[in-house]
Amino acid sequence: MNKASIADYKYLEGTKVILREDFNVPINKNGVISDDKKIIEALPTINFLIERGAKVIIISHLGRPEGKVDPKFSLEPVVERLKELLDMPILFEKELFSEHMQKMLRTMKNGDVMVLENIRFFPEEEKNDEEFAKKLADLGDIYCDDAFGTSHRAHASIAGITKFIPSYCGLLMAKEVEVFSQLIENPQRPFVAILGGAKVSDKIKLISNLIEKVDCILIGGAMSYTFLAAEGYNVGNSKVDEAKIEYAKLLLEKAKNKKVKICLPIDHLVAKEFSFLADYDVCSSEHFPEDGIGMDIGPKTIRMFSKLISQAKTAYWNGPMGVFEYKRFSKGTRAVAKAMAENKNQMIVGGGDSASAVRNFGFENDFYFVSTGGGASLAMLEGSELPGLVNLKDKE
Repeated sequence: MNKASIADYKYLEGTKVILREDFNVPINKNGVISDDKKIIEALPTINFLIERGAKVIIISHLGRPEGKVDPKFSLEPVVERLKELLDMPILFEKELFSEHMQKMLRTMKNGDVMVLENIRFFPEEEKNDEEFAKKLADLGDIYCDDAFGTSHRAHASIAGITKFIPSYCGLLMAKEVEVFSQLIENPQRPFVAILGGAKVSDKIKLISNLIEKVDCILIGGAMSYTFLAAEGYNVGNSKVDEAKIEYAKLLLEKAKNKKVKICLPIDHLVAKEFSFLADYDVCSSEHFPEDGIGMDIGPKTIRMFSKLISQAKTAYWNGPMGVFEYKRFSKGTRAVAKAMAENKNQMIVGGGDSASAVRNFGFENDFYFVSTGGGASLAMLEGSELPGLVNLKDKE
């Protein structure tokens, strides 16, 4: 996939650029942003547009206000943080399509930035209402999508708008598309995928597609217990997706036929209750206690996974290896992050919990690429069409 970026647009001075960003940041009960990573990731594209004299109109969402105005989901804290980071005034328009907004648009100077209030305050956004999308497109001259994390959503400001206005990738979006296109089309080998998290159903399509592309898949987290159950192991009271056991068997068989190695945990940290204070034992897969709950991969599995990661030329990771939010059950997830950080080849983290873990463990700057879009990266690797990318201009 070779999409044109905003850097390919030659005459930005005086151009009204509608910039879709993903400012869906965590805000605490005091209205303070607790992690501004997504805002910082947007700065290169915003600065690029400012420096070239564009008039920048930013659209974003925050949370799930369900199509209603809800002050706790206002983008006001984001605007305040953006002012600090850019060190310049930012226009903030709370009334979309109002006369006041039209006046602000008419008086914007080259290099000015305007942020519109949370686009999800409008029910038409998530419905991908065509008339609403057209009204958004009429606000500017060109559209720039820098919100990879929402590109798998068929919403008005992501997909619908691109039907009515020339549309380009932002700098971050272009990098995301480049990295995942390379991963799909021409990865360096050996290519290892590391998958974790809770639900097999969330990653069935991904696993099936990856079997066609990778050399080895390491499966940890709660989803590993469905695969272990499919292989006939007792997994005690661990979380098992009963409805997907037969499908897990089919995936294991498919991998075997394709000569793709699927590595499941060989030992586990097992507790009797799901608690951050729970005592645990280290148990092998063959001797899993009937009343046990798998909370993390064990030391032998850590060594096995770490060795395979160290030998990879390309690795993609999505999903924790255990209940990593509980410190005593974070060793497996940390070990995967460390092994990837120490490998200086193409180590890619697929957003979501894995990206949070990498940041929390202090390894973020040691990776080839940490994606901003968990769901979008999964959709792309599943082979699904991303609504936000379909109508973006192709590179000439």
